Amino acid sequence: MSGVPVSLGRTVRRAPSGPPVRWAAFAQQAPELAERVEARFAAFKHHVLATLMASGAPRVSGTEVGWWDGELWVGSMWGARKAEDLAADSRFALHSNPGDGSLLGGDAKLSGRVVEITDGPVREAFLAANEVPEPLHLFFLRLQAVTLTELTSDNDALAITTWRSGDGVRTIRRA
Repeated sequence: MSGVPVSLGRTVRRAPSGPPVRWAAFAQQAPELAERVEARFAAFKHHVLATLMASGAPRVSGTEVGWWDGELWVGSMWGARKAEDLAADSRFALHSNPGDGSLLGGDAKLSGRVVEITDGPVREAFLAANEVPEPLHLFFLRLQAVTLTELTSDNDALAITTWRSGDGVRTIRRA
């Protein structure tokens, strides 16, 4: 469905035309946006992860995120529903904690697919470098879209900056 126009009211949006990428690749393509999005996620411990249940219905779960070796990762308690969802369908959406509602630092949203790291040297290196409870499901996020919504400096409009894999960065202003 890549590149197929999707009508949402008055605008037409296209699905990302490129493949899902590691955090490091996104950060290389959009360094300023990556820095602001990372700061938004680092500002709070808990965020909201959306997955798809076997029925196709969405499920939202609280989650923590972290960065390691160019990867943005999410862990999950062993056997948790969100881990089962991601094992069955790797698509996700991740929304930063909205904080106090002021939009200070912006409102960040990511979407794409996950890769579960179940064994091998990468998982061993990750576990050696991070204090995480075991057993756990470990997912590296592969990004297809990143959006940061912020108030403009004069607080009279929203600035919506979006990166889509294969399409680069664009910012629109909504009054």
